[in-house]
Parts: sequence; C-alpha cells; structure tokens
Amino acid sequence: MDDINKIIGKNLLILRKNAKLTQMELADRFNYSDKTISKWESGESLPNIEILYELAQFYGTTLDALTQENDIVESTNNSKQKDKMFPTKLIITLLAVSAIWLLATVLFVTFKIVYAKNFPLLFLWAVPISCIVLIIFNSIWGKYYYLFAILSALIWSTLACVHLQLIQYNIWIIYILGIPLQVAIILWAALIKKPRNSKKKKRKFDQADKAIEKSVKKPKTNKKDKSKKNVDIFNIWNKKKSSNIEETTNDFPDLSSDSDESNKKNQNDPNDYID
Repeated sequence: MDDINKIIGKNLLILRKNAKLTQMELADRFNYSDKTISKWESGESLPNIEILYELAQFYGTTLDALTQENDIVESTNNSKQKDKMFPTKLIITLLAVSAIWLLATVLFVTFKIVYAKNFPLLFLWAVPISCIVLIIFNSIWGKYYYLFAILSALIWSTLACVHLQLIQYNIWIIYILGIPLQVAIILWAALIKKPRNSKKKKRKFDQADKAIEKSVKKPKTNKKDKSKKNVDIFNIWNKKKSSNIEETTNDFPDLSSDSDESNKKNQNDPNDYID
C-alpha cells in the first residue's frame, strides 16, 4: 500500500507543479488544509476516490494515470502537444469558413458587374453554409458541446434566409418552426451530457479501483497457515481460561490449610476431649 501511496503522491506533486500552484492555493480550491495536500503528495495518506476523481478532472488527466508511475509525464506531454495543435486546427477551420465568405463576395461582385444587380442575400446564405462547415470540422477535432450552439445558429439563420428570400409572400410564421427545433436541441444536449458524465465517472472509478488492486498485492494465506493460526488462538484461549480459573480460586479462603491445622491441634491436645 505504501508503493501506491508514493506513486499517487508523486503524480499529484508533478501535476501541481505543472499547473504552477502552491499547496495553499490547491488547498483553498478543494477546501482542505495545506498540511493535507502535503501528506497526499508525500504519500503519508491518500484522498478518497471522489477527491482523486476531482483532482484528475482538475488537472485534465485520468484516475488510471494517477496510479501509474510514468503515465503522468506522458499525459502531460500529450496535453502540451494537443495545446500546440489547437491554433493550427483553429486556423484551418477559419480558413474553410473564410473560403465560403470569399465565394459569397466573388458572386456578389460578379452579379453586380455582369447583371448590374445587387444580391445581398448571398452574404446571409453564407451564414448557414458556414455553420455546416463548422459542424463538419467540429465532428473531426472539436468538442461535442459546441455542436449544439452551431446547430442553433444553423436553424435560425436558415429560417431567416428563407423568410428574406421569399419576403414577398410574407411567411414570417416560418420562425415558429424554430421553437420546437430549438427545444429538441436543448433536450438532446441534456440527454447526452448527463449519461456521458456518469458513465465516464463510473468507468474511471472502476479503472482506479482495478489499478489500486493490482498495485497492492495481498499475501496469500495457505491452509497450513490458517491451521497454525487456529492452533495458536486455541492455545491462547486455554491459557486465558486457566489463568482466570486460578484467579477465581485465589479469591476464596484456603479451607484445606485450616482443616489441617485443626487436625494437628486435635492430635497434639487429647486432653481437650476429656471433661
């Protein structure tokens, strides 16, 4: 058990230093004392599984990595690489979106020069098309909760485009379609978010329990050892029993000695029986 305490403590120390936090700052965030944080990091004690999960979430790692000796260093390196890749991904996504707006601008200028007509709705239609591109890139390397915001923008921008494109027909009532669609998106977000978090928590708790069980090797007890233990317990019990009996006999007066003395007196003084 000492090994797993030291491994987890060492990992917690590395993660805290990488986060550039002092023990006091971390203690304030989790409502513990700095002495408790110091004990965790030195391996003198371990936080419970819920606090370990919260610490793993706070540091952006997993419970399984906390129980392994070299996984924290690798995970921190991976997270740094991911952070380095984020600007590149963002630039690629913005380039794809800007290509749509460039196309809308080219079409607007072309129609203006060739047909001498203005089509400002081209820029409005670029909004839902940009949302579709964002959905594609978000599914590749984005986060799932961004999807709901993009879908909301896609619905309302599409309805606005249709309304303005067919404004002569006065179909403003089309916006009512956005209400049930928006409610459906909100319910979908709530449905996906909760089970995922609970499943991840349960999975990470199970992984942590398995890792701790693997690292803590319990000694196997043989049948011979069990029999020896039983014999030792029986002998101890007999000794205690005999000592208790001796104590109880010592509490009573020694009647045998009194009877012997009286017999001696009777033998020595026979005149006592003569009137």
